[in-house]
Amino acid sequence: MSPATDDLLRPDDGDALRAELRQIAALSKAPVVFGGTVHAGGLVLSEFVGTRTNGMRGLLVAPSSGLGGSAIATGRPRSVADYRSASTITHHYDGPVLGEGLRAVVAVPVVVGGQARAVLYVANRDSGPIGDRVADAMVRSGQRLSVELTIRDEVDRRLRLASARDAAASVTGPDVVFAEQLRDLHAELRGITPSVSDALARNRLRTVTDKLARLVSGVTDPAGEITLAPRELDVLAQIALGCTNSEAALRLSLRAETVKSYLRSAMTKLGAHSRHEAVVRARRLGLLP
Repeated sequence: MSPATDDLLRPDDGDALRAELRQIAALSKAPVVFGGTVHAGGLVLSEFVGTRTNGMRGLLVAPSSGLGGSAIATGRPRSVADYRSASTITHHYDGPVLGEGLRAVVAVPVVVGGQARAVLYVANRDSGPIGDRVADAMVRSGQRLSVELTIRDEVDRRLRLASARDAAASVTGPDVVFAEQLRDLHAELRGITPSVSDALARNRLRTVTDKLARLVSGVTDPAGEITLAPRELDVLAQIALGCTNSEAALRLSLRAETVKSYLRSAMTKLGAHSRHEAVVRARRLGLLP
């Protein structure tokens, strides 16, 4: 569930999922509440409240398959009033689901940076729609878990960055660390610039970040034949810090697909064949610090 599962300081994300499921069970009084986390695109069901069998434990749900897979693929809550006869989902998992006696089911994805990281379920053993009150409580729970995972991801990113700085300082000295701190500041400024409503202030901020890029890169007269759009530079600045597309999307309030599009465009303009190569070329041109 975590993109940085090797980080020993990160709490177990399963504990956060389990706490939300217990809260849903307490508030909704639903007979069955369960969920799981997404790994390499697949959902693994691991947490259960009120089940009578172990048929669903450890079940791997593929994207677009079943109710949970549909929730992952669309990034939206999905529900069926009668699982057995539902025509809007695939029936790959009828055995374990119907073996548990489940009929009405709601699945709510936990979305972080445009990607589903977990799915929460509530189910009844009788057919019929699950009420809006329960569905709303599940959506709120999913939003809380999304915020919690977002915070944990950002802490992980900063820890990785700090570790890289420490490693660099031990090899090349404090100047490298200072340069990395300036790059982090540059990316932070570029990240908040689009949210500034005043056009004059927004342009001044971009001018400042351009000067900062030239200062750190040592390029006083950047090549004029290559010009990146502001959003392309915004994305590339985040990628330079080691952010994934999802992390960059979260920091820039964009969709992951939009980040990918801006990054692809920047790479084309720079004649780069990889993310790393794009960052290196942008720095050589004084476009990035």
